[in-house]
Amino acid sequence: MAWGSGVYGRFVVKGTKAHLARAERLQGATGALATAAMAAMDAKLPWFGTLSAQDRSWIGLVAQSGISAFVEWFRDPDAHSSMPTRIFGSAPREFTRVISLHQTVDLVRTTIETIETTIGTLLPPDDVPIVHEAIQRYAREVAFAAATVYAQAAEMRGAWDARLEALLVDSVIRGEADESVRSRASALGWTGAAGTTGSAEVAVVVGRAQTTDTTSNLADMVRQAAREAGADALCAIQGDRLVVVLGGTSKPVEIVQKLAHWFGPGPIVVGPVVKDLMSAVTSARAAVAGLRAAAAWPAAPRPVQADELLPERSLSGDGHARRQLANEIYGPLTVGDGVLLDTVSAYLDSGGSIEATARAMFIHANTVRYRLKRVADITAYNPLDPRDAFTLRVALTLGRLLNPEPGSAVL
Repeated sequence: MAWGSGVYGRFVVKGTKAHLARAERLQGATGALATAAMAAMDAKLPWFGTLSAQDRSWIGLVAQSGISAFVEWFRDPDAHSSMPTRIFGSAPREFTRVISLHQTVDLVRTTIETIETTIGTLLPPDDVPIVHEAIQRYAREVAFAAATVYAQAAEMRGAWDARLEALLVDSVIRGEADESVRSRASALGWTGAAGTTGSAEVAVVVGRAQTTDTTSNLADMVRQAAREAGADALCAIQGDRLVVVLGGTSKPVEIVQKLAHWFGPGPIVVGPVVKDLMSAVTSARAAVAGLRAAAAWPAAPRPVQADELLPERSLSGDGHARRQLANEIYGPLTVGDGVLLDTVSAYLDSGGSIEATARAMFIHANTVRYRLKRVADITAYNPLDPRDAFTLRVALTLGRLLNPEPGSAVL
């Protein structure tokens, strides 16, 4: 029976005394070949010497296993056809994290070159051409085996990273983030440092998830787009919503505008910026509440900040939004003699007419304008703007319901 037909210049009859004797001679040279291969790795590969003793020993074990497997394969290729794919079984799973696929290819190449240059001193001259041709074919199979090992490791690592990322985002949403979240996020590429926009702050973004992509692919694309825009990102799909935790930016809306096409149809709500990942629950809570209430403002921009939805959030039962409106708008207007509160109330009650407000309060129209400008300066909401006027109306109503003392905060 011909072995190596179409590959070898010489045909070898498997099982003959000559072939078995050649395999035995090759078996006797395995120790010397393994030693020479390790020495060549140390001399030719600069990164090899930086590995720990344990990692170097594992690589030596793989090299020795590969050479021994080659001998068995050489002895009977049909019986050991799967041998090249099994030589990496002696290395632990962490082996693929120690060296890259490119470095593994360098190891295989160095080992093969060492065998080719050393075999002439260890075997009779008649054996060398046959063994040389066999090692060329075997090296190709080993290369395919290495690629398979790394592909499987990458697939497993990707699945684990996706689960870890989903757990991290869930911890942020639930407010259960602790110090371990920092290290786990770092393992996923979260730098925790200032991005290209010069900030290390964090904001949570919530919107509808696309239904045409798989969870892992969609999350990968969002992360890549965020990275290109200069921000860190952690992503998770929770039911029908996509949650993105952005880091390294104090202007999350600008980043989200570049990510919007990865979200499904409907509103995209950006939570307020907080100082770090540990405080992200505040941003997440506002973003989730904003997404729930966004339907009440059909003309809302996309993306929209959660604080722009304070009236809708308060009407949908968000206690944090109610307190924020009362504290940030109603409370400051009660300070002093309350003339600003009376003026903006009269203005809203008069349907937004400055003249009607002036008549009702027996003051000049310019005085009304001045006081309304003061209201805008103090609250950041302009009574002359219809949307801001609506927010002011809701804030004044809530402030009266919660009945705080003049100038005090609502708890």
